[in-house]
Amino acid sequence: MSIRVLVADDQSMVRAGFRMLLSREDDIEVVAEASNGLEAVEKAARFNPSVVLMDIRMPELDGLEASRRILAADDSARILILTTFDLDEYVYEALRAGASGFVLKDDPPEQLLGAIRIVAGGDALLSPAITKRVIKRFTRIPQATPPKQLEELTERELEVFRLIARGLANAEIGEQLYISDTTVKTHITHILQKLDLRDRVQAVVLAYETGLFEEPSSVAPRAER
Repeated sequence: MSIRVLVADDQSMVRAGFRMLLSREDDIEVVAEASNGLEAVEKAARFNPSVVLMDIRMPELDGLEASRRILAADDSARILILTTFDLDEYVYEALRAGASGFVLKDDPPEQLLGAIRIVAGGDALLSPAITKRVIKRFTRIPQATPPKQLEELTERELEVFRLIARGLANAEIGEQLYISDTTVKTHITHILQKLDLRDRVQAVVLAYETGLFEEPSSVAPRAER
């Protein structure tokens, strides 16, 4: 099955560029375009895309609020935010809203294509450069109270959670804890289920918002589960 993409950006040349790039891929299809946030919300409901490529700055309704509305209507929606370095506040809020990942507008085409495939597959990712800035922001906000569901995690699951927050990949977690990759994936599935989280990005958000683990990391959560 092809990956159905909705491209939401207020600049027609940008949309045309994305359409040209994505049309070359056998497994990706651009099913709709939107020039503002309201249109993005409407077309996401109408075309049910696998991934929404969402620009943050758009007229009528910005990408952040459009993302909130799309996710409120369909919590399984996958939104990949297009951003630049000067939008820390938007990035942080979009993370909390449930965005599945972020790519920089000047990232190489192969990184964008890879990001779309990762997010469409149900995983999540953050650019390392973006993650550094977001985590710096986490250290400046009042810490929230950890959810009671944390008490449901086993000692081993807490260890895995701590390593997820540090940005380690599954193989690296396995090496540190002397367990198999399959076992790591099982633990991560249980962690996300118990804490009612969509993916690793939300796990990192929770960890830093609550100050759960002492060491902030500048490493991005890897795109795998």
